[in-house]
Amino acid sequence: MGASRALLLLLCLVGCFGARAAEPTALPDKVRAASEEWADYSQADGKGMAWDILREVFEPAGVRLETRSVPYTRSIGLVQRGEVDVQVGAYLDESEGVLYPQWHYDVDHIYALGLASKPSPTLATVGNYRLVWMRGYEYDSYLPNIRKFNEIHRAVGILPMLVHDRADFYIDALMEIENVLAKAENPQQFKLSPLINLPLYLGFANTENGRVLRGLFDRRMAELVKNGRLKPIFARWKQPYPFDEHGRPPKP
Repeated sequence: MGASRALLLLLCLVGCFGARAAEPTALPDKVRAASEEWADYSQADGKGMAWDILREVFEPAGVRLETRSVPYTRSIGLVQRGEVDVQVGAYLDESEGVLYPQWHYDVDHIYALGLASKPSPTLATVGNYRLVWMRGYEYDSYLPNIRKFNEIHRAVGILPMLVHDRADFYIDALMEIENVLAKAENPQQFKLSPLINLPLYLGFANTENGRVLRGLFDRRMAELVKNGRLKPIFARWKQPYPFDEHGRPPKP
């Protein structure tokens, strides 16, 4: 009789632990997001299109967005160490130790900015020129046959570099290039050449919270793309919608 009771107790304990293991992990009450400060996109004051997208994704599910503005390379380190839950503006699989979702949330429209007097580069020919881009963006991993490039820390000197022939083209997302051109005394001196569209992802921390939030992100993005709830956000910020009729990034 004692042995039967012990066996029954053991089976109950096993069943109890099995039921707990099957329970879904509770959502955290907040998602800590780090991003470089990009004007009208991820500003330090919490305003911008990226922050609006993340709020639409997470906050209806009861997860409050908490934002943090840091340089891009530091945002990678923070998410790798688990000090934040997500890094904003990542390219797929670009950093070790970071989890990436199935869904992108935006697209970087990558352009080359150069003098109007120079030939227009294409994706096939851009590697023949002297290029410059912001430190940490690693466009040499996404553009073919890159031979000569420099990385800079600040956007202040970009236009003088082009004018004084210290570089042929500045490579960046269209929104960032437009911000650079807005400071030009003679914008007609320059021209833009489209190169490639690169989907943008959130990079999630390889932690329990990160894995739970990644799953939530993919579920919510599938819903929001299907019902069109993200379209007004892109329209409000006057940016192109980053999904085609099949939910994929648009072609260049």
